[in-house]
Parts: sequence; C-alpha cells; structure tokens
Amino acid sequence: MAYEQVAADIMKGVGGIENVESVVHCATRLRFKLYDNSKADKDAVKSLDEVIAAVQSGGQFQVVIGNHVSQVFNAVKASMGGTGTVNSVPKEKKKKEGVFSTLIDLISGIFTPLLGIMAASGILKGILALSIAAGWTTQQSGTYQVLFSASDALFYFFPLALGYTAGAKFKGNPFVTMAIGGALVHPTMIAAFTASQAADYEVLTFLGIPITFMNYASSVMPIIFAAWISCKLEPVFNKMLPGAVKNFFTPLLCLMVTVPLTFLAIGPVATSVSEFMAHGYELLYSMSPVVAGLIMGALWQVLVIFGLHWGFVPILLNNMAVMGSDSMMPLLLPAVLAQAGSALGVFLITRDKKLKAIAGSAFSAGLFGITEPAIYGVNLPKKRPFIFGCVAGALGAAVIGYFQVRVYSFASVSMLIFPQIIPPTGVDITLWVSIFSALFSIVLATLLTVLFGQVNGVKSNGKAKVSSLKQAKAS
Repeated sequence: MAYEQVAADIMKGVGGIENVESVVHCATRLRFKLYDNSKADKDAVKSLDEVIAAVQSGGQFQVVIGNHVSQVFNAVKASMGGTGTVNSVPKEKKKKEGVFSTLIDLISGIFTPLLGIMAASGILKGILALSIAAGWTTQQSGTYQVLFSASDALFYFFPLALGYTAGAKFKGNPFVTMAIGGALVHPTMIAAFTASQAADYEVLTFLGIPITFMNYASSVMPIIFAAWISCKLEPVFNKMLPGAVKNFFTPLLCLMVTVPLTFLAIGPVATSVSEFMAHGYELLYSMSPVVAGLIMGALWQVLVIFGLHWGFVPILLNNMAVMGSDSMMPLLLPAVLAQAGSALGVFLITRDKKLKAIAGSAFSAGLFGITEPAIYGVNLPKKRPFIFGCVAGALGAAVIGYFQVRVYSFASVSMLIFPQIIPPTGVDITLWVSIFSALFSIVLATLLTVLFGQVNGVKSNGKAKVSSLKQAKAS
C-alpha cells in the first residue's frame, strides 16, 4: 500500500498541514488536533478506501485506520517534516475549547504513545503469573527474574515515560520533564522513602522545609502535574535569559525549581488526589458491582465510537498504582468480545459476499481487542447487531461485577487478558468466571444477531472498506 498517498489524501481532508496543530495515534486511529475543525471534510476522509471511519469528538478529529495505523502515521508525520507536532501555534488560530475536550486531548496525547508497550508489558506480566500458577517456574529462578524485570520496568519507571510524553504534549522540553520523572524514582529518593517508614526516622529538610517522602514508583499523577509546571516555567526562563546561555540554563532552572517543588508540594498533593480518585472509584464500585458492570458493559463501545474511552485510562492506571489491582478493566472484556460476537452473527447469516468478508475479518480483530472494524464496518450500520452486542456485553459484565473480578497488571482488553486476572496468590474462581463471561457474551451476541439481526435483505454499508478491514487485525 502506498502510505504516502494515503497520508496526502488524509492531510488534504483535514484542511492541510497548516490546519494541523498535532497528531498522535492509538491502536487503530490517527488523532488530529486541528486549529479549525470546520476546515476538515469528514465525508471526504471517510470516502477514502483505506479509512474505516472519521469521528470528530473530544476536541479531536479522529481517523479510524485499522491495524496499519502506525504506517499511515509515519507517512503523515513525514509529510509534516518528520514530527507529529507543530510547536508554533499562531495566536489567531488558537481557539478556546471546553474543559472536557481539553481533558480528553491531554489524556490521549500523554498516554497513546505508550499504549503498545503498556499492553506488551502487561501481557508479559500475565504470562509470568500463569507460569507461576501452573508451576512452570518459580519466582526465585533466573528466567523469571529476567523476564519480570522486562515486564515491570515500564511500570516501575512510569514517571520517566510519562515525563517524556507529558513534556511533549505540554510543548516543553520532554527531556527535562523526563529527568524530573527520573528524580521521583531515583534510588536515593526510594531509599529515603524506605528510611522514612522507620520509627526513629529523623525528618530531612530542603532549605529548612520538611520533605514528605513518598514512593513514586509506578505513579501517574505527580509527574503529569510536575511536567505541566516545568513546561509553564520554561518559556518564562527563556525570556529572562540571554540566547547564549538559555539552552542549558533554562533546563537547569527548570530542574532546580520543579524537582524540589515536586517533593515538597506537587507530589504529596497529587498523591492525595490519586488516592482520593482510587478510593472514590472503589466506593462507587462497591455500592453495586453488578450495576457498574451493566453500565460499563452497555456503554463502553458507545464511548469507543466517539473515541472518549481514553478518558478512563488514567483511572485504570491510577487504580493499579494505588491499590495494586483494578476492577474496571474486567468489566470491559464482555463489551469488547460481544461486538466481535455480533460480527460473527452477521458473518453466519449474511448472503452478501462483501459483508461476509468484512464481518469475518472484524470478528477475528475483535477477539484481540480491536472493535472498530466490527463497529463501523458491520454492527453499527446494521444497528441491531450493535445493540445486541451492547446487551450481551452488559449482561456478561454484570456477572464479572458480581464476582468482583480484578486485573493485576495493565492489559489489552481482549482474549489475551486472562493471565492478568490471576491473583498473586494463585488461580481462583475469578479466572473461570472471566472466561465464562467472555464466552457467554460472544455466544449471546452471536445468537441474538442470528435470530433477530435482520441482516439479509439490507444492503451492506457502502462506506465499509474491505481492503482496510481485512488487514485490521490486532497487533
């Protein structure tokens, strides 16, 4: 496929390079932040053969590509001069956005670059948990320790990775913010935190101000707030300093100001906010896990349609950082697999050869957590299959909520999630409940679609892209 031509057509459809402030990509979508959304031609973009759908939501213009999104992104980035970000924003093009749109844009910009490695690390953690539970290895073996370090490195040093992506998103020097994240998990500070837990600990101070030591390994919120402060200070220091020295004095001042401020104020406050969010979510969840399952199972794919599901990622990660596990992610599994089941139902009953090919490809992609081909190419155009997928997802998630299933590392919400559900104490009923709920959701959605889908006699969606959907399988 000529990705350069695809990129050129997409760039033309979004209003040209001069209308693009930044672009990132997630598992299946290009996420453009445009200066003027009215200049984007959504119909023209959707009409491209390589595009599954185009969605304008959350302050972003989202182009759903499929499995080869990274190749298209690289071509788009090359057309922008090798970067996905235009750092100089003309004042006349700046427009105020709503708080919600800004929040979604920030979250997706900070977390989407890390999605692939987060999923890979989580899968490896799950494989190790399964290996321990099955007795294939022990935690004392060299093999386990080497692979565990590979699986845990990203999450332990999460402040470094988030420091870089947050710095880039806030339009500062990402290496400065990455260094700030490194300071949070530096062995000296981890040792100081450990020492602070002792009864005879002597309080340390910074310029006479007592330091509150905390364990920032795997933390999410503190580095994001710290990166924002650093990126706000950077242009101030650049204006104050002469050009001959600003290249190294600006980073120096950012470090000297932001790092102490983080340990003295930003870190403790952000950690308190993180704990409040985690415990607040757990309180709501504990009121009725079944109702939580019904709601998340029914609405998750609706959020995916508009690209708003990224707003939950910080909550998932924060839950695991604060509590060591998360109960929201298992609720999403039936919602994802049920849409794959609906696509399978369409595959079984349709007599339209093109639709059958699309549905078969969408089903296999959906099993690996990529539901956009099923949603946009099959279920949503036919309406009933999408509704049946939401119903089956809600019921399956209600069962998972009833048994209060949790995951213990970040996972791709797909059939690969099951090892991450194994508790540190070993296999228990929650694993089997998850497998049952997943199969139940697929089968129920398939049956409902086969019996009541009314697919035959309705023309297949003319905008569904066969060439894209056949390749839109999960990586």
